[in-house]
Amino acid sequence: MEHDVLVIGGGAAGLMCALTAGRRGRRVRVIEHANRCGKKILMSGGGRCNFTNTGTTPANFLSANPHFCKSALARYRPEHFIAMVEAHGIAYHEKELGQLFCDESSKQIVAMLLAECADAGVTVETSCSVESLGTLPGGGYELATSRGTWRAPSLVVATGGLSIPSMGATGFGYELARRFGHEVLPTRAGLVPLTLSGKHQAHYADLAGVAFPVSARCGKARFDNALLITHRGLSGPAILQVSNYWEPGRELLLDLLPGLDAEAFLLERQRTQPAAELRTVLADVLPRRFAERLCEAWFPSKPMRQFTHRQLPDLARQLANWPIVASGTEGYRTAEVTLGGVDTRGVSSSTMESKHQPGLYFIGEVLDVTGWLGGYNFQWAWASGHAAGSAA
Repeated sequence: MEHDVLVIGGGAAGLMCALTAGRRGRRVRVIEHANRCGKKILMSGGGRCNFTNTGTTPANFLSANPHFCKSALARYRPEHFIAMVEAHGIAYHEKELGQLFCDESSKQIVAMLLAECADAGVTVETSCSVESLGTLPGGGYELATSRGTWRAPSLVVATGGLSIPSMGATGFGYELARRFGHEVLPTRAGLVPLTLSGKHQAHYADLAGVAFPVSARCGKARFDNALLITHRGLSGPAILQVSNYWEPGRELLLDLLPGLDAEAFLLERQRTQPAAELRTVLADVLPRRFAERLCEAWFPSKPMRQFTHRQLPDLARQLANWPIVASGTEGYRTAEVTLGGVDTRGVSSSTMESKHQPGLYFIGEVLDVTGWLGGYNFQWAWASGHAAGSAA
């Protein structure tokens, strides 16, 4: 056969797999249908690519099989990718919570991966679409593309999920998985803004652009970060994080004053500023426009001395458990990731090889493994790509 490994998809996971296999002396060809590799890398982190998170653990990932990601993550850790970044002289910084970004541009990460592929003898085809895929009698695969037909004993599916279709996302990987007997778990948009409707949207719509720290809770999941009010609903890191856990009908609560004992604060202000109106007091710890809206729509804005000692604790409880009635999400159009995907029970956790079809591998976002916001999904791409590239 002309190749040892064919990789469908030239994103983060596909390129990592290709360069890893190439370093082992494998003859590798990457097939990417877009006009350039790594488009999601290029747009990530505001163009600076949040390429990993130094605090990565299996607990930072969602999957129907939460143990699946452990092996790959343990064998290819953030420090391994950081070593490659440093070897290429790419300057980076930690923004917050272990999130590492390029100082200059995400283009440097794509250039690094392509340089590593070139050094390992990997051939990369862009603007190359798959037309048909067949298995060979003696084992292996035949891939007919717009650029020609290639054969290899190993085929790696690194086609990503459904998020951001404008970047070329398709369901091709899921179709291929089903064809070879894999179950594909239901998919939905993840790390995505939430939408509001009716009176719930009316209360917030003209506050678009207002941002402040909150603690967002859905079930047992809790994220302390910023909330951003948009024209359509709510966004910001705290909302994107909790969106992975929220589904229609699930309770979503915000602590509007995280880290502050709201009851003690209100009682203290009642004692020291009895003539101050509630809206003025809240504007000291919340954006003024939001504080005013709270007092227009939900709370009575009267002088602090007019509140009873029963009313202030109740008000504090409401501030700590503020309900959000979301109508949905903005969907795959703006979602950073896809939840669900190829059921990991049909895939080896150590090699990413299919348990149903020899020589077939699944890596990256196409699998039912989804990380939190903050570089975790890239670390999964590197780890799963390295696992398959070490075996294929």
